[in-house]
Amino acid sequence: MARKGGWQEFSSPDLPAAQQRPAAANPGVAKGQQQVRVQRTRAGKGGKLVTAITGLEAPEAELKGLLKQLKATCGTGGTLKEGVIELQGDQVEPALKALEGAGYRPKQAGG
Repeated sequence: MARKGGWQEFSSPDLPAAQQRPAAANPGVAKGQQQVRVQRTRAGKGGKLVTAITGLEAPEAELKGLLKQLKATCGTGGTLKEGVIELQGDQVEPALKALEGAGYRPKQAGG
């Protein structure tokens, strides 16, 4: 008769694959190797100036954390849309400094 409850090790060989511990996610490209671009734009924003940060390759949860840090540093609002971080207003310089502090190597794109 099988014991009900009881403690089991995640890596137990008799567990089905659905209950096995998930493998670590592939880290992808290192932060310093990513081509991160910071650009101010008005396109599609009703004439409002927006700072767009593109080229970030990270999980969405990490991008949301970075967005929160950028919003606090710049003292402005922002959003995450399809992997692109958008900050309200002209926030290129503070965003570049904050991204460098986070380990990225950003470049200013555009004029």
